[in-house]
Amino acid sequence: MNRRFVLNRTDAKLMGVGAGLADMTGTDPLVIRLAIILAVLVTGPVAAILYVAAGMLAPNS
Repeated sequence: MNRRFVLNRTDAKLMGVGAGLADMTGTDPLVIRLAIILAVLVTGPVAAILYVAAGMLAPNS
């Protein structure tokens, strides 16, 4: 399990944020992606802006 967050562009569906979080936590990427979708539905643009910011600022793997 990798403790450092990096984007995972090889398993990415959009920007690699969900796959990178899954690598960091050791969970299934589908669970992370569903949590991101739920966060966007609950918080609206806040979670979407944080997702895009993480995709632009995080280092690539």
